[in-house]
Amino acid sequence: MSEDAPDLFSPPPPGAPPLPVQPLAARMRPRTLEDIAGQDHILGAGKLLRRAIDADRLTSIVLFGPPGCGKTTLAEVIARTTRRAFERTSGVLGSVPAMRKTLDAARARRALSGRETILFIDEIHRFNRAQQDVLLPYLEEGAVTLIGATTQNPFFFINTPLLSRSQVFQLEPLSREAVGTILRRALAKDATLLRLRVSADEDALAFLAEASEGDARKALGALEIAALSTPPGPDGAVRLDRAAAEESIQRKVVRYDAEGDEHYDTISAFIKSVRGSDPNAALYWLAKMLHAGEDPRFVARRLVILASEDVGNADPRAISVAVAAMQAVEFVGMPEARISLAQATTYLASAPKSNAAYMGLEEAAGDVRDGRVLPVPRPLRSTGSARAAQAFGHVGYQYAHDFPGHVVDQEYVPTSKVYYRPTGEGYEKVIAERLAHFDDLRAAQRAARLAAERQAAAEAGEEEQDG
Repeated sequence: MSEDAPDLFSPPPPGAPPLPVQPLAARMRPRTLEDIAGQDHILGAGKLLRRAIDADRLTSIVLFGPPGCGKTTLAEVIARTTRRAFERTSGVLGSVPAMRKTLDAARARRALSGRETILFIDEIHRFNRAQQDVLLPYLEEGAVTLIGATTQNPFFFINTPLLSRSQVFQLEPLSREAVGTILRRALAKDATLLRLRVSADEDALAFLAEASEGDARKALGALEIAALSTPPGPDGAVRLDRAAAEESIQRKVVRYDAEGDEHYDTISAFIKSVRGSDPNAALYWLAKMLHAGEDPRFVARRLVILASEDVGNADPRAISVAVAAMQAVEFVGMPEARISLAQATTYLASAPKSNAAYMGLEEAAGDVRDGRVLPVPRPLRSTGSARAAQAFGHVGYQYAHDFPGHVVDQEYVPTSKVYYRPTGEGYEKVIAERLAHFDDLRAAQRAARLAAERQAAAEAGEEEQDG
C-alpha cells in the first residue's frame, strides 16, 4: 500500500467534518405521534390505537410488521406521550433473570410512586415459551404494559396466553411517499447534513424511496452513505444525483425469510396469481422467490399441486407440464431450471381453471369422515374365484365393454349423490358432454330393460290365463 493511500484507522484529515456518533436513522427518530410518517390505518385520527395513546389508556400490545416500518419508534413515542417509564430488552439478548429484575423494579416503581412502566421487547418472537410465560403474572397485575415488536406473525410465534392479554396491531411497509417525506425531513433538519450542505435531486430521492422497499432505516442509511461519500462541489456543498443514490444502496437485497412470513406470503401470492390467471403477477413472485434463494423444488411441488387443484380436467395437460417442470428442476438444476419453472407457471396461469375434481374429492371425503360409509355392491366385490363368487352371492357384474358405448347401467356405489360436477371450462366442457352421453346410454339401457321386464311379465300373465 502506498504512503498516500487512505488509512481507515487513521484520524480524519484537518478540516474534515466529524463523523456523527449515531446513524442518521437514530438521529431522525420521531419524538411525537405527529412526526411519524405513515401507519395512518392505526395512528390516524379516531383510530383505536391513537385514541388509547391520547387518553393514556393503553393496554399491552404487539406491533407486527417488516423491518424499518417504525415499531421501535412507535414504542418510544408512546412512552414519551404517556409519560411512562420505558424499559427495553430484546428477544435475542434478554434472559429470564434479567427480565425478572426489570419486572420487579417496575412493580416496585408502581407501588412507590404510582408511575407506570412500558416494557418494550424487540423481536419478541425469539423468546421461548418459558421466557414468555415469565411475563404473564406481571401483565395480569398491571405491573408493566408490554409493547412487543416482531417481524414474524405473532399468532404463530407468541404463546396464546400472552396474546390473549395483548392487542395485535399490524404495521405496513412505508409507502414511497412516506419514505420521501422522511428523507426530505432529514435533509432539512439533521445537523450533520445541514453542516455538509447536502441537497438531493428529486430523482435521487425517488430512487431511494423505491429501492428501500418501505424500510425507512434502509433509506436513511443510504442517504447518509451518499452524503458522507460524495465529494463537495466548488462551493463546498454536497449535491446528490441519482447515480450517487444508486451507488449508495447498490444491489437491493430482497427481504425474504425462508422460514418466516415473507416466505409464506410470497408463495401465497404466487399461487393465488396463477389461480387467478395472471401470468405477469405470477412471474414477478416467481422471480422474487428465486432471487431470494427459495428452493426451486419447493416451487415445483407447489405447481404440481396447483395443476390438479386449480386447473384439473379443464386442461388435463397441466399436470404433465407441472410434473415435467419438477423433473427438469431435478435433472437440470439452477439457474437454467428457472426457465422450466417460468414455462410451467405461465402455462398454468393461462390455462382454463376448474377445481371440480378437488371439490368432489373433498365432498366425498366429508361423507366418509362423517360416517356415511357405504358397502361395496355385491357384483363389484372381489372374491378370487367364480366358485367363491357363487357361494357368497357376489354375482351379476356386467362387463362394460360388452355394451354399446362401453357403458353399462350398473350400480357402482349405493347412492345417487353427485360429487364430480365438471364445469364448462376448457376440456372439462367435453367431459361434461361425455358424462351426459354416458347418462343417456344408461337411461336407454334402463328403459329397454324395464320394457323387456314388462313384456316378460305380460307374456307370463297371458300364459297363466291360457293355463
